[in-house]
Amino acid sequence: MSIRPIYLDCHATTPVDERVLAAMLPYFTEHFGNPSSISHVYGWEAEAAVKQTREILAAAINATPEEIVFTSGATEANNLAIKGVAEAYFKKGQHIITVATEHSAAIDPCNYLKSLGFDITILPVQKDGLIDLIELKKAFRPETILVSVMAANNEIGVLQPLAEIGEMCRDGLGDRNIIFHTDAAQAIGKIPLDVQAMKIDLMSLTAHKLYGPKGIGALYVRRRNPRVQLAPQQHGGGHERGMRSGTLYTPQIAGFGKAVEIALAEQATETQRLTQLRQSLWEQLSQVEGIYLNGHPQERLAGNLNISVEGVDGAALLLGLQPVMAVSSGSACSSATTAPSHVLTALGHSEQLAYASVRFGIGRFNTQEEIDIVAKHAIATIESLRHPMRDFTKKNSELKIQNSL
Repeated sequence: MSIRPIYLDCHATTPVDERVLAAMLPYFTEHFGNPSSISHVYGWEAEAAVKQTREILAAAINATPEEIVFTSGATEANNLAIKGVAEAYFKKGQHIITVATEHSAAIDPCNYLKSLGFDITILPVQKDGLIDLIELKKAFRPETILVSVMAANNEIGVLQPLAEIGEMCRDGLGDRNIIFHTDAAQAIGKIPLDVQAMKIDLMSLTAHKLYGPKGIGALYVRRRNPRVQLAPQQHGGGHERGMRSGTLYTPQIAGFGKAVEIALAEQATETQRLTQLRQSLWEQLSQVEGIYLNGHPQERLAGNLNISVEGVDGAALLLGLQPVMAVSSGSACSSATTAPSHVLTALGHSEQLAYASVRFGIGRFNTQEEIDIVAKHAIATIESLRHPMRDFTKKNSELKIQNSL
């Protein structure tokens, strides 16, 4: 029987926790009702599950349950936030600010709006992946309606200063504030989030990055101080306060709630454990010359380690790692493209370094033993790619010694 590689791609997705699956199963068979069918017990059961998850998500980010709008995932939530604001506030302005290292689920809607005549400012980042708050403030204009900055980067794990950005947007332009949206798909359940303290107006969430099911996400939409208006991007039934029509997927929603509940309960201990594993991996890899850490060394997700390797071919590097570990060189949503990571080039890397990068996403079920195996194999792979003839000569010598015995 073949041995599966060690999974270290938790920024792409995570396995569903058994506790999450157990919470979901009854809503496929026993409690299968439509949560909008409120005239009988089957609908009431489903509605109760949806309500419970709204309360869990709201408590997780210090919102109210009425401010949680369910979507199919963070991509839809980003589209609803960005395009929904653009359409609703069109008469107030057509300028949107975002960042060069954003996920394509934010960059692409902005580019779409640009094709319709909106003015999009894409801010650069510093070498550590953090935005320059002074440059953000300079980008504000009278016609600016939205700032969209992701909470935790999906490739390099960098945590942007949400509270500072929120304060700047709330101060805005003197006579009015600027709406602040953050893509928190990678952040929910991993770092503390507080939409009140951070003055966040819109927040995109998803379940499958924290051991919940795929196909379910949510958008937090502020209801007061200030009340945020959104133009719906999907019509047909007026579900979710008219912002997102469609029958709610109760099993997925129940799983989302359970995943967040578990993540919050274990956040402190898990953050410490993942940080130790990440540091262990980096300490071993950094012994090799020409390996560079991508992103801020401290302001990053506990389970994220992104490196670039000098002097090797990127495709050959990933191919050499594959038998032992499941890792990626960037976003899973853009893995089919042959272009280098836009996140790494935004840090100022050459195309060679951007191509020769590896994203390690350490998760709930990884162990120190696995980290040691991964480090050992990664170092051996890098050395063999840098010195192929030396490696060939060594193996050939070993073979001759074996044959002579």
